Amino acid sequence: IGVGLVGFGLFFLLFGILLYFDSVLLAFGNLLFLSGLVFIIGFRRTFTFFFQRPKLKGTSFFFGGLIVVLMRWPILGMLLEAYGFISLFRSFFPVAFGFLGSLANIPLLSQV
Repeated sequence: IGVGLVGFGLFFLLFGILLYFDSVLLAFGNLLFLSGLVFIIGFRRTFTFFFQRPKLKGTSFFFGGLIVVLMRWPILGMLLEAYGFISLFRSFFPVAFGFLGSLANIPLLSQV
């Protein structure tokens, strides 16, 4: 359920951006993404992830951007959210890029 919610959340975020920053789709995508994260890792671990002392700046920008999107200023809200997302998940990016680099070792994909 959690992976599906995160997937639909990312889909609605992308769709909201493609439709010239439609604030309803962006807000719905944000809520789906956060609820999917709660379903994947649990409420307590999600809360402790967002409210760690070194990540409070990123958390405030992310949730501040969500509030600004809900107030119907989608471009400013998405800029704030993007900065918060990058600062929150900065430590995860090397792991994700390492995984994408390891996809080249799969026999069928390496030929493509």
